[in-house]
Amino acid sequence: MSRTLFEFLSSNLQRFSPKHWGAVKNFAHPRVVTMLFFGFSAGLPILLIFSSLSLWLREAGVQRSAVTFFSWAALGYSFKFIWAPLVDQMPIPMMSRMLGRRRAWILLAQIGITASIFAMSMIDPAKGQNYIVFMALAAVGLGFSSATQDISIDAYRIESADESLQALMASVYIAGYRIGMLAAGAGALFLAQIKGSTLGAYDYTAWRMAYQIMAGLMAIGIITVFVIKEPEVTAKETNYGRTTDHARFFILFLVSAAAFVSWFYFTSGIASTLKEQVGFIIKNTSVAGFIIETIRLAAGIGAALLGARMMVALKVANMEMIRSAYVEPVSDFFSRYGARLAWLLLALIGLYRISDIVLGVISNVFYQDMGFSKIHIASIVKTFGLFMTIAGGFLGGTLSIQFGVMRILFVGALLSALTNLLFVLMAWTGPVLPMLYLVISADNLAGGLAGAAFVAFLSSLTNVRFTAIQYAVFSSLMTLVPKMFSGYSGSIVDQLGYPVFFTVTAVMGIPVLILILICGARLQINETKN
Repeated sequence: MSRTLFEFLSSNLQRFSPKHWGAVKNFAHPRVVTMLFFGFSAGLPILLIFSSLSLWLREAGVQRSAVTFFSWAALGYSFKFIWAPLVDQMPIPMMSRMLGRRRAWILLAQIGITASIFAMSMIDPAKGQNYIVFMALAAVGLGFSSATQDISIDAYRIESADESLQALMASVYIAGYRIGMLAAGAGALFLAQIKGSTLGAYDYTAWRMAYQIMAGLMAIGIITVFVIKEPEVTAKETNYGRTTDHARFFILFLVSAAAFVSWFYFTSGIASTLKEQVGFIIKNTSVAGFIIETIRLAAGIGAALLGARMMVALKVANMEMIRSAYVEPVSDFFSRYGARLAWLLLALIGLYRISDIVLGVISNVFYQDMGFSKIHIASIVKTFGLFMTIAGGFLGGTLSIQFGVMRILFVGALLSALTNLLFVLMAWTGPVLPMLYLVISADNLAGGLAGAAFVAFLSSLTNVRFTAIQYAVFSSLMTLVPKMFSGYSGSIVDQLGYPVFFTVTAVMGIPVLILILICGARLQINETKN
């Protein structure tokens, strides 16, 4: 048996010839290094919406169920495909002429991120409901600006270098992204703790200082915009098309967005009443809330589409631009894979991260409820967890090359579901540091491995002709359903308790495993036919 294992390792190590290791020098390539700084500026905002904000709100006395509703503020990440064509096609007056289309949009998004973080720092959620609403609006602005930055950076990455550098750029971008998350997670928690804000002794000034420092760190990405050059593919473009076409396209977007927001605003009161009534009937307010909000979301999308259709009927929007921006990328995907396989792939994309995201939105609150301090959360969960995630990412990338993306995609999904059961064990053991290290090690390694395989999987599905919009659709879809569920994480915990909740998140991974097996088999058949 030992000889068989030795032969297996030897045969696999032989695949890594010196020419493969020679690619390491490309990590110093200017385009690759650029992605480290852009990754940092992209990773910084997300935890300021999720975990760090959730701890701030909890210390301010905001109810746990309301804390998890703030995860919906990041739905901009899930709907970014809607305005991705706008970012892709529309120039920004003056800025695009000076910087180029990609750098101009990145800079505009970074300014929006900085302003939103600073606005959040000036709001004390402990002062009452109105301040919580203002905080939510600032968080929505942060999510929208951050999602726009992601679209712009993805387009810059794809256009700034050839295919040989794309894998390295993506891996360095992810590393920078994790460092940004560390700064916003562990950094913000350390700053708030040092200044004296705790769960029993809330201090608004501590959190204000922490968020203002985070806003200042966005200077890293802003400086990078002015240092780098515009990709040649866009730098050579001097004709941005007819200004009236872009203006009409922008009006179409504004009308659709206004219809979507207006629907949610004017139906909020009715929705609250229906939740209470339906919850009373079915004896479960969480399920009732999920049903009502799902219906509202579907109706809101319908209202946005109706607004767009009205603009087309009134000949305000250019139908040819709409067709090239939205219709062609979608039809290309379905024509390449066929309707049945395409729908299965979209289902897999939409559900793959459901176990991680639904658990992740409540995890920091769980650590705090277990009795761990912010210092423990910052040093173990954030800092140590960061290195485990990066290690898992490198492991996932290496194994994907050796054994194929679909196999590692399955392994990642399986491990992600199983490691959620470790949280059940920790809920029983209490605040034991060795157990926290074990849970964070297993969970983050599994998450990093699954994430690397998933990014490779998404990249393989895109057509180079429609990379920006198709990748935006995939990356939006992969968080949409999980975030809808995660908004009720706090309510589910309140009703069922942590052990049952973590068990449910593990069970959520079973349909994902089935979809991977089905899609993997059908993809092989599809490749054989082609």
